[in-house]
Amino acid sequence: MLPCAGAATPYLAGMSDTVRDNPALSRFELGTGDDLAVAAYRMSGDTITFTHTEVPPALRGGGLASRLVRGALDQARARGLRIVPLCSFVAAYVARHPEDRDPASDRRADAAPAGRV
Repeated sequence: MLPCAGAATPYLAGMSDTVRDNPALSRFELGTGDDLAVAAYRMSGDTITFTHTEVPPALRGGGLASRLVRGALDQARARGLRIVPLCSFVAAYVARHPEDRDPASDRRADAAPAGRV
C-alpha cells in the first residue's frame, strides 16, 4: 500500500527516523510495533530490487514512505549495491529526487529492462 498525500499525521511525532534493514525478512523498516512501514526487497549478487512499499493506514500522508525509501537507498548505496526500483513508489521517489538516483544504474540504463533505473 502506498502512502496517501495530505497533512502530516500526528502519530509520526514520536517516531524514530532510524531506517533498519531486516535481512531475515528482506525489508527495510521504519517505525515500531504495529506502526511499521516497510520497503521489501530481493537481493541478487550486488543488486537490490525494491519490490513493494507499505505504510499502515494510520501513518499515511506524513512523508513516512519517503523517509523510509531515502534511508533504504542511502544504506544500499553505502554497501555499493546496484538499485533496481521495481516498486512504483520507489521508482517515483527516485524520479522526483535525482540526488538519490543510483549513478551505476544510470551507466547501465541501456541494458536495464523497462521500468528499471
